[in-house]
Amino acid sequence: MKKQLIRSLQVGDEVETQALVLECSRGSYSAPHRAGEYFLKLLLGDVSGTIKAILWDTAQLKEKLQKGDVIFVRGEVNDYYGPQVVISDLRKLDPEKVNRSFFQPVSDRDPREMLGELKEIINSDINNPYLKLLLLSFFNDKEFTRRFALAPAARTIHHNYAGGLLEHTLEVIKICRDLVSLYPEKLRLDLLLTGAILHDIGKIEEYDPASLSFEFSDRGKLVGHISIGKEMLDQKISQIPAFPPQLKLELEHMILAHHGMREWGSPEIPKTIHAFTLFHADLVSARLNQFVQLMEKQPSGAGDWTEWDRYLERSIYRKKLPDEE
Repeated sequence: MKKQLIRSLQVGDEVETQALVLECSRGSYSAPHRAGEYFLKLLLGDVSGTIKAILWDTAQLKEKLQKGDVIFVRGEVNDYYGPQVVISDLRKLDPEKVNRSFFQPVSDRDPREMLGELKEIINSDINNPYLKLLLLSFFNDKEFTRRFALAPAARTIHHNYAGGLLEHTLEVIKICRDLVSLYPEKLRLDLLLTGAILHDIGKIEEYDPASLSFEFSDRGKLVGHISIGKEMLDQKISQIPAFPPQLKLELEHMILAHHGMREWGSPEIPKTIHAFTLFHADLVSARLNQFVQLMEKQPSGAGDWTEWDRYLERSIYRKKLPDEE
């Protein structure tokens, strides 16, 4: 089946491609003779970008169209406050039979390579037998490992692509390792790395694995990845005989406090040095990824400043230093 990248569509182009419905709303006709009739206003997307679309003739729809559907669409691009696809023909596709790489951005890194790196860290750097057994109880589970390797770290903010959770986790580990080298007498490497590896495990259930746009699952909306992660941790620990209660308490607090502040969704603020260190390592990884993504989003030759980013609350100055030009 044909696939035109949305980024390449220009006014006047004939369209015949697959697209993901990102937004879908009804519009009513103002003409009295069309009272009760409606048209559809859509936002279509793929891995390359988004475009507005409109379907005037909704009589052709055989089933209700909604956000998250994958469709095959024919039409033409016109200009209505920017490019807009006027749809002449549309049909829904089975999301299980489409190429997910058309719609889901993925990490630049190979997930198998990243998993190998993570497992080497568990084998070589986790000396405490209880912590090692805990981590292996997660990563010897093939289904858990598969979902962990494919999950995003977020929907929109940072590492928001397939494999993003694994990439983010490895970044947090590296930052934690550097911080331990600065405070070797105060920080335990294996404990801090265990917290880094497990801090976001709840995200494998927070997002719907069937969604091409990383929509939240019902449990993700109602419980959230922090509480889910603590539940997963407690379940695994309950299966390990004589797991030290103080070690369990430390790990629970690291997961519950890793967002750092209550206004950022953290049930607790960090009150141990390991939780405090993990929070800052997590934040640095997330913020730098946001910053880099915004810098790379700006097309070449589009000026020295990026567009305004509402999450970072700034534009970014990108002008290269003289020795880079």
